[in-house]
Amino acid sequence: MTEPDGGPRRPGTLGRRQAARLGLAALLTAGCASPGPAAPARELVAALLDRRAAALLERDARAWAATDASGTGPDSLWARTAAVPLGGWAYEVTGAEADSATATVEATLRYRLRDEDPAPATARRLLDLVRRDGRWRVRAEQAAPGAPEQLWDQGAVGARRGKWGTVLGTGEQDGVRAVARLAERAVPAADDAWGGDWARRVVVLVPGSLAETAALLGGEPDAYRGVAAVTTGSPGPGTPADRIVVNPEAYAELDDRGRQFVLTHETAHVATRSVTGPATPLWLSEGFADWAAHRAAPRPLTASAPALTAALARGEPPRALPADDDFAFDGDADALDRAYEGGWLACRLVADRWGPDRLRALYRAVGAHGERNGAEQAALRDVLGTTPAEFTAAWRAYLGERLGGSGGRGPGA
Repeated sequence: MTEPDGGPRRPGTLGRRQAARLGLAALLTAGCASPGPAAPARELVAALLDRRAAALLERDARAWAATDASGTGPDSLWARTAAVPLGGWAYEVTGAEADSATATVEATLRYRLRDEDPAPATARRLLDLVRRDGRWRVRAEQAAPGAPEQLWDQGAVGARRGKWGTVLGTGEQDGVRAVARLAERAVPAADDAWGGDWARRVVVLVPGSLAETAALLGGEPDAYRGVAAVTTGSPGPGTPADRIVVNPEAYAELDDRGRQFVLTHETAHVATRSVTGPATPLWLSEGFADWAAHRAAPRPLTASAPALTAALARGEPPRALPADDDFAFDGDADALDRAYEGGWLACRLVADRWGPDRLRALYRAVGAHGERNGAEQAALRDVLGTTPAEFTAAWRAYLGERLGGSGGRGPGA
């Protein structure tokens, strides 16, 4: 499952903006050792946060304590990020409010995971400042209202790193190590299926609960209940690495094969991200990811596609390739299973009849279009020499041949 990065932006909520800037300028100037001429509040806050960012990156405990009211205690951001392989951390102040002893600052955090992120990831942050002993320090930092949390907002982060990428997780670290072992196998499996130009590395986040998974994704828990993992990111060059976010509650219900399947599926999404766009139908993107995962651990078709096998046995073959809406997680679970199985078997049909290279070429050709209208039709024509109607008929016949039942010979064929 994939979903775009980012969350809803918070409407402007910092009232009395001009007065706040002037007041905070005076307050923060009073906390500086050598204040000099009065400066805009944004510059003063930015200087404080620049020192905070440098201290965190350099792991300079003394410098950090000069900027943070909680110091380096076990519950501090300092302690929670100690194991995170940071290659960059910087704030950009976007707004501020203040009174005589406290201040609230909105900022954009740009951070980078070392060896993983080609460009910084961004996060909207809310920082509470407090004045103590004549100096200003950060009392708390958290996600801005409406913005996704970061993993370190949820507790101390453990890390496992290797040539395959990085797994970061909170809570029990045996689970982090187990996911890292699966990631080590998932990357070559996805690469064998896709090849092409991609980093051949993954970043996997393992939060402690369903609620924390939803918080990382900026959504509600019910939207991810039963979903073992989600890949989130942005296509194109100059973007941070995708994040595979594990839902530990659904993931724990799977056996070892199921867990490996899920991680290989999500890693295939990472591999294909750069050529996945608005023109790519979900039957193709989800089907290809399933094709990569099944390819790495094949089983009998009827065991791997039980929902479609049962539908064909009832004389109810699908009439059309799965639509994007069929992949919604808030509907009928059996219909969702049929959608995933149908997309996978459409990709398997292409690989069986035209070859794996043509399947990859079809994926790239569809993604090269800027919009959905006509993209699928053009790619099927140019890569496979067929039409949507002919391909759908071939797919329905393939289901009947491989899974049994009436398949393409049923009503409406």
